[in-house]
Amino acid sequence: MLMRLDKILSAAGIASRSGSKALFRAGRVTVNGAPASSGAGKCDPETCEIRVDGAPVVYREHYYIMMNKPEGYLSATEDGRDRVVTELLDPNLRARGLFPAGRLDKDSVGLLILTDDGDFCHRVISPKSGVIKTYLAECSAPIPDFAPRRFAEGLTLGENMRCLPAELRVSPSDPCLATVRLQEGKFHQVKRMLAAVGSPVVSLKRVSEGGLSLDEALAPGQWRELRKGEKELILLGGEPLHLNI
Repeated sequence: MLMRLDKILSAAGIASRSGSKALFRAGRVTVNGAPASSGAGKCDPETCEIRVDGAPVVYREHYYIMMNKPEGYLSATEDGRDRVVTELLDPNLRARGLFPAGRLDKDSVGLLILTDDGDFCHRVISPKSGVIKTYLAECSAPIPDFAPRRFAEGLTLGENMRCLPAELRVSPSDPCLATVRLQEGKFHQVKRMLAAVGSPVVSLKRVSEGGLSLDEALAPGQWRELRKGEKELILLGGEPLHLNI
């Protein structure tokens, strides 16, 4: 696939298309060992050897980032008042226009995927894809015995917000702690579901999406690129829901 050289450098996070002009003018960009005089030149990034100042350019069509979202950040790309998760990324990734694939509330923490791949994002968040999201919840009141059945049957929140069946596992050692697994992500859904059964949430952490678990080596606010095969793990959906009906 032939692409403009300035677009390849931009996609690799080296320089914007306008900012790369100085690199070409200075002869700092080579293609297969020969200087490239203009970003308008085209080549196949999969087969050509592109270098800037002698360092190889690694081209990626899309980026996929795992973040351990900290408390106090919005799952957004910009906001007029609050901090957003993209502020935690390196400037070159922010320039790529990455955005969250799904969301976590401002005071919720844990696994958040960021990408610039719109199709992948849609597949992750669409209930039809069957990607199971798993959360650890701490509640301010014990979770009643009837709650797992209510979750499995599909709660109705408000007058007309019908939730898909979800799995609720209450900790055998602490009735205020639970694991919630579901395949959709409506607004404040986990918190609203637990509040509906009389157990308001005081802390919430997402620990997995599909078959991919949060890398516990990541401290809050840290991130890394997905490793080989991890994107596919998400889309596999994860272990099926176990519904207590």
